[in-house]
Parts: sequence; C-alpha cells; structure tokens
Amino acid sequence: MNQTIENNFSYHPPKEGQPAKYEAIRSLGKGLAIAFDELTPNSREKSLALTKLEEAVFWANAAIARNE
Repeated sequence: MNQTIENNFSYHPPKEGQPAKYEAIRSLGKGLAIAFDELTPNSREKSLALTKLEEAVFWANAAIARNE
C-alpha cells in the first residue's frame, strides 16, 4: 500500500508536546480570524478568507500530527 495514503488516513495519537503546538496554532488562527471579522466587510471575500484560514490551521496541525 502507498505509504502516503496509509499515513494520511490513519489516526495519529498526540505525542508529547504536540497538544501545546496545536493549541498555539489554533490560538493564532483565532486571533487572525477575529481581526478579519472586525476589519473587513461582510462579503464573499471575507467568507473565503475565513475558510482559507480555517484550512491553513487544519493543515498546519495535520503537518504536526502526520510528520512528527
């Protein structure tokens, strides 16, 4: 089986130190999301910016889970 597929579709229990990294990334993302919400008008663009930010936080945390 392809190792990448196996890794990407497996459960990765948190290792020591990882939960703090996940929380730091989520916290920074939340701060930026709040800034986007407060500083930009309601619009499709704002919605897309918030969606992409969510995706970035997800992928950053996935990078830790899958590769450490």
